[in-house]
Amino acid sequence: MEERFVVRTPRNRFPFQEDATKPIELDVVVEVPRGSFLKRGSTGQVDFISPLPCPFNYGAVPQYLGLEGDLLDAVVLGPRLPFGSLVRVKAWGAVTLTDHGMSDDKLICSARPLAPAERRRVLRFFRFYAKCKGLLNFCRRRTGRNACDGWCEAEEAIARARPRTATWQAPPIKFLKPFPPSLPRNPASLRE
Repeated sequence: MEERFVVRTPRNRFPFQEDATKPIELDVVVEVPRGSFLKRGSTGQVDFISPLPCPFNYGAVPQYLGLEGDLLDAVVLGPRLPFGSLVRVKAWGAVTLTDHGMSDDKLICSARPLAPAERRRVLRFFRFYAKCKGLLNFCRRRTGRNACDGWCEAEEAIARARPRTATWQAPPIKFLKPFPPSLPRNPASLRE
């Protein structure tokens, strides 16, 4: 008889089985080491500085493009990995986010299957992350829904992704202008 675990959270219910599917092995490039405050994009440029350190290694799968047109995102659980390192890991599932109206899958990778408590911790982080991104998008004047849409199988996330071609270029990172046109560009002059 197959044993099935159900984890209930306030806004999301998802059934999962221990070892429900065979994990997918893939390469991940670490862009944000565990404990880092800098969030970098695929271009290597700093996207934003977080007020809290990232609790996971965060990176991208160089072979696939996610739904938003950038490299497919991946989280690598475990000890801190150096920025830029290429690691071969197993994807045990994925979390789907909506970021200013666009779906964006994050593969969840680890050396071993995730325990139910680890899955809850990952989902809790991404619910908080989605709220922070919503605030950041508001400040950047980006409209659209921001939310954590829950857990899915790694196969589903990879099926939604598309293979990266040799002609692919990372999308540009758009920043707000540092000062509105009505303010002086030199912050020191504000004290005068």
